[in-house]
Amino acid sequence: MAFAAASLWASQLASSMVSAATVLNLGRLTSGTTLVPLPFVAVAVGSVPVVLSAIGFTGTGIAASSIAAKMMSSAAIANGGGVAAGSLVATLQSVGAAGLSLASKAILASVGFTFGALAMP
Repeated sequence: MAFAAASLWASQLASSMVSAATVLNLGRLTSGTTLVPLPFVAVAVGSVPVVLSAIGFTGTGIAASSIAAKMMSSAAIANGGGVAAGSLVATLQSVGAAGLSLASKAILASVGFTFGALAMP
């Protein structure tokens, strides 16, 4: 049941993105050009784990002497010794350790699609 709802939601999201791009003429969606924004979608979704890992939010925890460690230290000092649940540092560590949720991937994909449509000649 949940899979069917997610599938329906994803198809509605894709349909609305194509409709919005067509109405606003952002993507100039004519025959043969609808796949141009897809590389932007892949970059938007695929770059998040790479960037998070590069700044220190890894699957095994926050890397020592990294930007993430400095962020965690600042957050802990600001909160009296601990990192607050739901804070930026906690959220980035969660994504770094577990990856993006389906909803987050859909949001990033729509942003990537929009940038890709804007970049089209």
